Order: sequence, then C-alpha cells, then structure tokens
Amino acid sequence: MRILFLGDVVGSPGMKLVQRAIPFLRKHERLDVVIANVENAAGGSGLTSKLFHRLRTAQVDLMTMGDHIYRKAEIIPTLNAQTCICKPANYPADAPGRDYALCTRSEPPVAVISLQGRTYMRPVDCPFQAVDRVLDSIQNKAGVILVDMHAEATADKYLMAHHLNGRVAAVIGTHTHVQTADEQILDGGTAFLCDAGMTGPHNGVLGRKIECVLPTTVTFVPRTWDLASGDVRMNGAILEVEDGRALSIE
Repeated sequence: MRILFLGDVVGSPGMKLVQRAIPFLRKHERLDVVIANVENAAGGSGLTSKLFHRLRTAQVDLMTMGDHIYRKAEIIPTLNAQTCICKPANYPADAPGRDYALCTRSEPPVAVISLQGRTYMRPVDCPFQAVDRVLDSIQNKAGVILVDMHAEATADKYLMAHHLNGRVAAVIGTHTHVQTADEQILDGGTAFLCDAGMTGPHNGVLGRKIECVLPTTVTFVPRTWDLASGDVRMNGAILEVEDGRALSIE
C-alpha cells in the first residue's frame, strides 16, 4: 500500500495546488490513500465546509486538524458528521469532532489519529494517554494506522514516535511548516518524519507575507498577516506500508 501524507495545506495557493496535483499524483505515484493536514486551508487559519468538500473532490481521503481547528465555526457540523476528518484526540471529550479518521474504501482500511503537542502550545490533555486510548478503540477497525503529531517542539514528536514504535505505521509531524530531512524507519517498523512541511506559498514566512510579519515582530504593533502567494510547493511524504508496518518513506 502506498500512502501520501501532505503537510499543512495553507490558504488558496495550497488548495489550488492540491486540487490540481492530487488527481495526477494518485496515478503517477500509484497512491492508494491520500492524507492531508488541512487546519490552515481557509485563509491560512481554519477550514470551511466548502473547502472540505473541495478537498474530497480532489481525492483527499483523510484529513487531520490541529490548534486552528475551530477558527471557522461553520466547520463544526462537518467535524461531527464526517468520518474522514478528525480533531486532535487529546482535546476534551466534549470538543466537537472525532478522535480518528477512517478510510474504509482501501484494503486494508486506513486510520489516522491527530495529536497536539504540549510544549509552547495551548494546554491540552496528555497525548500519550490519548493515543493509547484511541488505539485500543480502533485495533479491529483499521489494518494501517498513522499519527499526525501536531507540535512545536521536536522532542514532542520524537518521543511520540518512540512511544508508538511497532504499534503504528508512521508518526508524521506537522505544524511548523518546514520540512525536515530526518525521515527514518524505527526498528519496530514505524516510519518517522519530524515535520512534513507545508503545502502552500513558500515565498514568505510560513505562508504569510514577509512585509506583514516582520514589522509586527520588530515593533509589536499588530497588523493583519496576509497570505503570501509565490513559490507554491507541495511538501509531504510517500510511505510504502505492508502488514501495518512501513517499508519505506520518502
């Protein structure tokens, strides 16, 4: 089984690239399942129901969210109704959304779990306890399981990979928007990449215009951080998986 995991899709530049590229990549790379982090798809922060359906039309099978999940409140009914999109599983039980996303059209079925880190981020429940709980609940529902570790700190991501080594096919980091070069397969068969990067405009600061972000950082005077528009790239990783374990990651 070949799986594409896309780093954070940012704004209309990222959305347009996904819509154009994924149908081609599915054929060219012989992809069975496409997973994308889409918490920044709506103007760089959040997701709308309209964009959700565009992603589905573009043949994205599973979607993960992160700390910007509720920036667009209109997405809440979609989060509750759809099984192909999930919230971070270590959010409160009453928070809208599901603990995992499931693709049953593939053989075997593929599940993805989203987790949010605790270092330099909004306080959340323990991601280690949360992922153990979710794994117990889906062990008979999915033959392949991946984890999106949405975190600031590299240590949060590395520790989760070792915590899940041998229990999931991959732990892929998101949130920092810069792809790392540390792809590896741990001894238990779990693939790891500290950050999948960003699908969006790279001619800026993490998808935003430099001329908006830099003055705010230097002077502390707030201003709108408009989306950048140039050098649009797709970042992510392609995994080959067999019997629930990773054979390769690139």
